[in-house]
Amino acid sequence: MKLLREIIGYVVGGLIFVVLLPLGMWFASGMPTLWPVGIARVIAGSILMLGGLSLSIWTIVYMRCRGKGNPLDAFGHEVAPRTVHLMTDGPYRLNRNPMLSGTLIYLAGVAVWLWSWQALLVWIAFFIIMLIQVISEERRLKRDFGDEYLDYCKHTRRF
Repeated sequence: MKLLREIIGYVVGGLIFVVLLPLGMWFASGMPTLWPVGIARVIAGSILMLGGLSLSIWTIVYMRCRGKGNPLDAFGHEVAPRTVHLMTDGPYRLNRNPMLSGTLIYLAGVAVWLWSWQALLVWIAFFIIMLIQVISEERRLKRDFGDEYLDYCKHTRRF
C-alpha cells in the first residue's frame, strides 16, 4: 500500500507539473500553434525545458535513493514519504529546492516557447504559490532537522 501511494504521488505530481501546468499556460495564451515557431524560441525553450526536467528528475531519483523518501509536503499534507535525513549534497548543493527550481526552469521554457504574456502570468502565479509552499515546508524542515537545517540555510540559497 505504501509503495502504491508513493507511485501515485509521483505520477500525479508529474501530471500536474509536466502536463497540466503547460496545458494551462497554453490555454491561457489562447491556444497558439505550437509549430512552427521561431528557431530562437525552439532552441531557448527546448534548452530550458530539458534542463529543468533533468534537474527535477535528478532530484527525485537522488532523493529516493539517497534520502529514502521525499521531503514534499503539500501545504502541511504529506504527499510522499519524507526523507530520513537532511539532503545537502547532490542537487541540494545547488540550492535548497532543486526539484522546484527544475520545474520553474521547465515552465520558463514553456513560456518562452509560447511567447505570451498570459503564459508568463501563469508562471508568475505558480511561482508565488510555490514560494508560499516552500516557506511552509521550511518551517517543517526546521522542526525536523533543527540546527542542521539552519546551518544549511546559511550556506545554500533557497532557489
